[in-house]
Amino acid sequence: MSSFKNVLIIGAGGNLGPAILDAFLHNSSFNTTVLSREGSSSTFPSGVKVLRANYDSIDSLKAAFTGQDVVVSLVAGSVLGDQNKLIDAAIVAGVKRFLPSEFGSNTTDARTRAIVPVFDAKFGTVNYLKSKESEISWTSVVTGPFFDWGLKVGFLGFNAKDKAVTLYDNGTATFSSTNLHTIGLAVVKALENAEATKNQYVFVSGLQTSQKQILEVAEKITGDKWTVTNATAKNTIEQGRAKIAKGDYSGIGNLIVGATFGTDEPLGDLSPAGLWNEKLGLKEIDLETSVKAAFAGKLAHEV
Repeated sequence: MSSFKNVLIIGAGGNLGPAILDAFLHNSSFNTTVLSREGSSSTFPSGVKVLRANYDSIDSLKAAFTGQDVVVSLVAGSVLGDQNKLIDAAIVAGVKRFLPSEFGSNTTDARTRAIVPVFDAKFGTVNYLKSKESEISWTSVVTGPFFDWGLKVGFLGFNAKDKAVTLYDNGTATFSSTNLHTIGLAVVKALENAEATKNQYVFVSGLQTSQKQILEVAEKITGDKWTVTNATAKNTIEQGRAKIAKGDYSGIGNLIVGATFGTDEPLGDLSPAGLWNEKLGLKEIDLETSVKAAFAGKLAHEV
């Protein structure tokens, strides 16, 4: 039983935010509030309590955080490395638990951070939280790539419309991945198991698979042979670094893909870190169901 009652979610828009908000609204008993930046045009489901704050003002953030037991940060992009002021405001407001914007790749692995330097910001945020453990506790949830979303938008190398796929290092690397809805459930269950997850990295994996396995399922579902383009993780990483050097930050995607699907080192596999699925009561997602949903332009829990 969790001692937490009131949860504030920052950044409930975007790709991940709606799924986490949905899990709190429909799969938890927490009192859930959304915090949005002043002037933001983001919209949320009717009936959801929404607060506005100036993210550059400690006083504004403190006012929003007051009365909250937990703050879940889903901020993205350039503000990832600027969560310390959110943490400071949470401490002043008496918040008990802070969940930083983590998810995705295993940023605790120095090899991953060496390939994707922007992950240093996530790692630094948790180190800052560790330095404040006498004032606030934390939980950092790591999930691997967002599986259904990644298939739907092509991030995992699959193009359902053209029945084409880019396989990195022959598509044989095993990687951990999680559907958006399961990520939302993981966050809820991490807070329901508050004592066990206190000051912990929580690694979850909806499934362990490979591009090659996904391709087999894709061809079974569509009844067609897919067009395969082969690429190497090494070249993909080099392409990403070249893009970033020119100021094109879409190269970060290349770096993440290269780190996830490379076979030289199994950086996309979270299982060596110790998965929390069983402790949190998370069910393994079905590969074929999730692939079907993604190819239909849906998320797995919508079917």
